[in-house]
Amino acid sequence: MSAALHKDAVGVLETWDAPDADQEKLRQDYLAHLAAHPDGMGKPCKAGHLTGSVLILDAEQRHVLLTLHAKLKQWLQTGGHCEADDTSLSGAALREGTEESGIQGLELLVPRPVRLDRHLVPCAWHLDVQYAAVAPPGSVESISDESLALRWFSFDEVAELPDHSVRVLLEGTRALL
Repeated sequence: MSAALHKDAVGVLETWDAPDADQEKLRQDYLAHLAAHPDGMGKPCKAGHLTGSVLILDAEQRHVLLTLHAKLKQWLQTGGHCEADDTSLSGAALREGTEESGIQGLELLVPRPVRLDRHLVPCAWHLDVQYAAVAPPGSVESISDESLALRWFSFDEVAELPDHSVRVLLEGTRALL
């Protein structure tokens, strides 16, 4: 992973205003992780690594595109591991969103993270930095190898999903609208 990406992640986390005490604790934990692990941005860091994800809203901002994750078998926002040529967390999240949705031209809703979410997956702990983006009008999604399906969900439908992290990410995103 590049030093620029590590530096960007530290800068993003140092300047991000956490919306509550739990998010502040995660922010501090992420910063401590990066201080202790110069390799903490990449998948080889088995102590955990930062990831970037993005909740994609339609142009009218009434629906979100979720992916039925091939490995986890859950409806989730798009996102994943940082790659060697990524230079920013937001760029990594948008790249992942584009790769997994097939939608070109995603634009961040705001230039900062919406939330942080730490979760254990088969490879290690993911310290996910979650963004929200808007798809251009007329966008058509296209499934990738990492997904079993893609589907636009109304905000009310997301409230019925079993994954708590997606529900709170949508709540945080809606607060920004």
